[in-house]
Amino acid sequence: MLSIKNNFKIVIAWALLMGAQTASAQVGWPSVTKQTKPWARWWWEGSAVNKKDLTWNMESYHNAGLGGMEITPIYGVKGHESEFIQYLSPQWVDMLKFTLQEAKRLNMGIDLANATGWPFGGPWVTDEDASKELFWKNYDVKGGEKLSEPVVFVQQPLVRADGQTPKISDLVEPISSNKNLQLMALDQVRFEKRIPLTVLMAYDGKGEVLNVTDKVDAGGKLNWTAPVGEWKLYALFQGWHGKMVERAAPGGEGYVIDHFSKPALDHYLARFDQAFKGQDLSGIRAYFNDSYEVDDARGQSNFTPQFFDEFIKRRGYDLRDHLPALFGKDDKEKNNRILCDYRETISDLLLDDFTKPWHDWAKAKGTLIRNQSHGSPSNILDLYAAIDIPETEGDDVLRFKFATSAAHVMGKPLASSESATWLNDHFLSSLGDVKHAIDKYFVGGVNHIFYHGVSYSPQNAKWPGWLFYAAVHFNQTNPFWNDFSTLNQYITNCQSFLQQGKPDNDVLVYYPLFDSFSEPGDRGLLKHYDAMKPDFKGTGFEFSTEEMLKKGYTFDFISDKQILNLQTSGNHISTGGLNYKTILLPDSKYIPLETFSKIVNMAKAGATVVVYKNLPSGVPGYSRLNEREKEFKNLLAGLNFTTKNNGVKMAEIGKGRFLIADDIASLLDAADINREQMTDKGLQFVRRIYKNGNSYFITNNGDNEVNGWVNLTIKAASVMVFDPMTKNYGLAKIEKQTNGKTNVYLQLQPGQSCILQTLPVKIQATGYTYYQAVGKPLNITGAWTLNFTEGGPTLPKSIKTAQLKSWTDLGGDDLKAFSGTVSYTISFKKPVQNAVTWQLNLGKVNESAEVYLNGKKLATLIGPQYVVTIPSAQLKAVNQLQIKVANLMANRIIDMDKKHIPYRIFYNTNFQSHSAGSKGPDGLFTAINWEPKPSGLIGPVTLMPVKSLRIK
Repeated sequence: MLSIKNNFKIVIAWALLMGAQTASAQVGWPSVTKQTKPWARWWWEGSAVNKKDLTWNMESYHNAGLGGMEITPIYGVKGHESEFIQYLSPQWVDMLKFTLQEAKRLNMGIDLANATGWPFGGPWVTDEDASKELFWKNYDVKGGEKLSEPVVFVQQPLVRADGQTPKISDLVEPISSNKNLQLMALDQVRFEKRIPLTVLMAYDGKGEVLNVTDKVDAGGKLNWTAPVGEWKLYALFQGWHGKMVERAAPGGEGYVIDHFSKPALDHYLARFDQAFKGQDLSGIRAYFNDSYEVDDARGQSNFTPQFFDEFIKRRGYDLRDHLPALFGKDDKEKNNRILCDYRETISDLLLDDFTKPWHDWAKAKGTLIRNQSHGSPSNILDLYAAIDIPETEGDDVLRFKFATSAAHVMGKPLASSESATWLNDHFLSSLGDVKHAIDKYFVGGVNHIFYHGVSYSPQNAKWPGWLFYAAVHFNQTNPFWNDFSTLNQYITNCQSFLQQGKPDNDVLVYYPLFDSFSEPGDRGLLKHYDAMKPDFKGTGFEFSTEEMLKKGYTFDFISDKQILNLQTSGNHISTGGLNYKTILLPDSKYIPLETFSKIVNMAKAGATVVVYKNLPSGVPGYSRLNEREKEFKNLLAGLNFTTKNNGVKMAEIGKGRFLIADDIASLLDAADINREQMTDKGLQFVRRIYKNGNSYFITNNGDNEVNGWVNLTIKAASVMVFDPMTKNYGLAKIEKQTNGKTNVYLQLQPGQSCILQTLPVKIQATGYTYYQAVGKPLNITGAWTLNFTEGGPTLPKSIKTAQLKSWTDLGGDDLKAFSGTVSYTISFKKPVQNAVTWQLNLGKVNESAEVYLNGKKLATLIGPQYVVTIPSAQLKAVNQLQIKVANLMANRIIDMDKKHIPYRIFYNTNFQSHSAGSKGPDGLFTAINWEPKPSGLIGPVTLMPVKSLRIK
């Protein structure tokens, strides 16, 4: 039973999350909290942290605008072994407590990974609790004969490592007793050993099935004479998958747990209970689990000791009676149905015996959990639904929607993202690149950004400091660090809106997982689910959702379990406090009877159900098949379709209807679903609803400027425009359409974003300023002075030049190798042309720029556009323009690689290469073959006279 104290803590935690959701709209920027700011994954390399540098790191993160950190211990740094702190040791817990104290002082949040690296595992995971793999053998026995060979299986040795791969003969059990575990960075280990027989089943091919397991003695001899007939024997053996914790920290090296066993999870979490006993860790907001990634190894983790009992309980029959079908040796349909039931049971176990109990464990401690469910052999929507903060990653909006849809459907206020993990190769990503990636997350429904990531690094560490193997290095040594706060402020401004209100999507899209469960895979018994590829590639599910995304329809995915909890109110479908207008069946072949029956009943109650191309043709699985198929066909028979306009067919049923068509736009139009036509202009968006109207996050993902009217599906009397980069805002120009919808005037350059806030009443507010050029751009020419103010390996001497080009082309090797900040200054006269306002355009910049005019800072610009507006009154007769430009880390790294100066000083991966030009002889990253990257102010720098645009 939970204590009153813990219950109170849970209420407070949820109140913090829900506060943003229930806040009413306001004319102006919403308040900023640590939760509206971006957070970051914080790598503790070797857990070699100390209190002095913890404070320095956290203060620098706080000053840069981060709202919180997620602690994940990771592999160590060579040469600092004496500073390593064993994971979960008293000293380690003391450092955690100090961090929580500092976070409280700085008003920052702290999440904690429930492991070092990933997945869950460690040296305390025993053979009994480690991930399991199923092996099998077949034997043939004729009637009246005995099996001559022993029923035994010897697991073959295997060792895979990310570091120095040892010989299997050099390793001993248990793994934790081996030396140099950091150096080896073991990924998978199997020792040669005889593994236990789980079951031995005999089949005569005519329906007779015998369980002869108890007739096998300790030596493997089968003491059984086969009855009359030709018997096929299936022997199943439970072996060890051997997956190790990836990127493990000292004290965290060990086997990954069996994710389908609650006892294994309980034993695993008990180690944390022991380490944290009597400690005040109330500052932890949430525990975190990285993506599944158990099976990015040889073989599969596909079994657990209680599997057959769980299968009977969940599927209603004994899988051991149908092993030939499980292994594809029966007729095709039965094979697929048995395989489907096996996969559904694995899916259930990952939900019921891992995800939910882990959530309960955290809840009892008064904390939340964040989880990356993708990559699991499960219905990832259900896994996401069972936790507090679903987290996604990658660069595909449809992939993001699995996490964000579960958050929306289940009424969870936050959906997070592991952001900017791999945007380019190492040292090549700018803040502008990161902004582009973040905008895509926002479009996908994410509203809680986590960078991936920041490495704890001592203040006195040699440049480039302690790094992680992923490609974007959000560290204090990166030249963009001084400008990092600008990106963080932009994200904060966006999330202050995106964490308000609730999502406003129209369509629920059925996730047809049983179609995939019912088709064989190419890697083994299990499939692992992560976005569309590969299992939904080319399916109606992929095509319909891609088309909807492209055309501006709003939608979320929904699972079978979630459908069973839907409610109908009139023609609305309700869940999680949201109202949807319809549910879409995306040309799926199979659908569970319970799911389809629920959908039919919702239609009878008034809902509209839309079907892309074809209705499901049957139910999945094997149990009670004839009975379920009969009930399903009866439901189908109750749908009598007649042809309507545009190839749409309709079947009225009760108070509602089914619509079916081959064209997604015609189908949704017939269901009265409106689309946001702004996508035709290259704009992408996400829409939310709040007490007094709607809000839109809009980004120009196209190549062309948008300067004109943009249609909204929302009826509004007023619309406010907010620029999250400059924090300017004002009342937009709008016009009402004849159908009651609203047009709003927008000016968005490629890569630029804005937020709209619609209101149902007219309000009095300062108008948003639109600009129109009233002349040609004037070049700022003359002598530029370049001062190298910060960076290295050395600070080059000042340069004067009248020609703007990459500073790498302005001198010798010291300029080519320089990574840091350069101050460009020039004097210019005020243009003679009379203009109220000027737009300063820096042209091409590599990569970010701080702009000062006459000693006053105007803006920090991170791209892709480098434009700042200047009132004419700020211009003097003679003006001094200063532009501080920071480039990338790449040029200094190139110099270090060419000079063989070590900086890849880390155990485990040092680093992965993501392009052919950066792959060394060892297959890992090197910049030795790179040429210096363009750096600095390239220009041309111009002044454009502009005036306020009068919009009719």
